[in-house]
Amino acid sequence: MNGDRLTSFRNRWTLTSVFVTAAIFVVAALLGFVLLPRLDAREQVVGLWDTICRAAGLPQRGEAFEPVQPGYKTSLVKIATAVSRTRNEEAIGRGATLAQQCAICHGPTGVSRADSPNLAGQYASVVYKQLRDFKDGVRVNAVMSPFTAKLTERDMQDLAAYYAFLPRLPGFHPAGANPAPRIVISGAPTRGIAPCGSCHGTIENKLGSPWLEGQSELYLKTQLQAFVSGSRQNDISSQMRNVARAMTPEEIEEAARYYANQPPPYLSTE
Repeated sequence: MNGDRLTSFRNRWTLTSVFVTAAIFVVAALLGFVLLPRLDAREQVVGLWDTICRAAGLPQRGEAFEPVQPGYKTSLVKIATAVSRTRNEEAIGRGATLAQQCAICHGPTGVSRADSPNLAGQYASVVYKQLRDFKDGVRVNAVMSPFTAKLTERDMQDLAAYYAFLPRLPGFHPAGANPAPRIVISGAPTRGIAPCGSCHGTIENKLGSPWLEGQSELYLKTQLQAFVSGSRQNDISSQMRNVARAMTPEEIEEAARYYANQPPPYLSTE
């Protein structure tokens, strides 16, 4: 009898505990399935049912939302398939003819004496990507933008094949010279910076990363500073912008000076 009285709704304690438990359940459900999901700024919901389903882990198809677009142009180049990996003599020949227009800045053999980038021996995918980015307006330059505007897809492919065919300037860091900067050989792991050579060729080459040895110190420094300021935005997945912004001005100077070392004329490939 005493047990029946304890579980009877006539018992005020039983009735009170049932109402309190129900109230806790309702409040918890409202918080977990309605209020908290709506307060999450990352979620876009279109109604109560959608909110409840998302909270339960059952996303529902609501209204279509436009994808977020960056405020600048992004490269359209698919770097893995941008250029052919087989040597094409005809493309090299056509590229050599076209390259006569490039010689005033990039040198008759692809080695510049005007603080423009050296193109001799540069990876074909790199040359093609930069030409295409200039043409598409992803990268902007007073000289290169109007020059690439008239280039066809075949022209860009041929120029890339030609410059990749030329012998490149080797790294020139003789014993007894200034030691390699720490940022070049070790990077800065605590700041998320890999060694420069792990992408740019002295340790390993990452597809789409240019060969830097022998480039103009002024050019290298200018490009790193452009990545820092955001005036250059055609790097893949913002990788170089993230790296350059994590570098100190001294590290930018040291890296540019190190890679700008060139062998004497009697040892060069010209």
